[in-house]
Amino acid sequence: MRSKKPLICLGSDHAGFELKEAVARYLRRVGYRVCDHGAFSAEPSDYPDLIIPAAEEVARSKGKALGIVFGGSGIGECIAANKVPGIRAALVYDGYTAKMSRLHNDANVLCLGGRTVTGDRAAAVRLVKTWLRTPFSQEARHIRRLEKITRYEKRGRRR
Repeated sequence: MRSKKPLICLGSDHAGFELKEAVARYLRRVGYRVCDHGAFSAEPSDYPDLIIPAAEEVARSKGKALGIVFGGSGIGECIAANKVPGIRAALVYDGYTAKMSRLHNDANVLCLGGRTVTGDRAAAVRLVKTWLRTPFSQEARHIRRLEKITRYEKRGRRR
C-alpha cells in the first residue's frame, strides 16, 4: 500500500544547502518521498533558478505535493515561490508561525532560513514536523479569504 504522505519538493540556494540536506534526511527517514530541485552543493547559486521549479511542481500536483524551500534568510525564496500561481508560501521562524501558516492559510510551501532558524538543525526539523502535522482548519472564514486570494491571482483585482 502506498504512503498517504505527500511528495515533498525541496529547493534551496547555497546558503540553505546544509539545512535542506538535514531536512531531506529526516523526511526520507520518516517515509516521505522527496524531490530535490537543488542546490546540490554550497557553491554560490541563484535562488530563483532552484525555488521556482520546486514551487511549480507543487502547483502542478493539485494538492498532492508540498514544498519546503531554503535560503539564507528564506525571504527571497518566499517571494520567488509566491510568484508561482497556486502557491501559498510562508516564511516560518518558530512553532507558532509553522502552525498558523497551515491552520489558517493552508500554506503549501514552507520557507526556512539556514541563517535564521535558531538553535541546531533539530530546531528546523521541529518546525517541519509541526508544519507537516498541522492540517488546514477548513473554517469558513479562512476558506473565504483563500478564495479571494485565488480569484485575484487568476483574474486580477476586482473592486
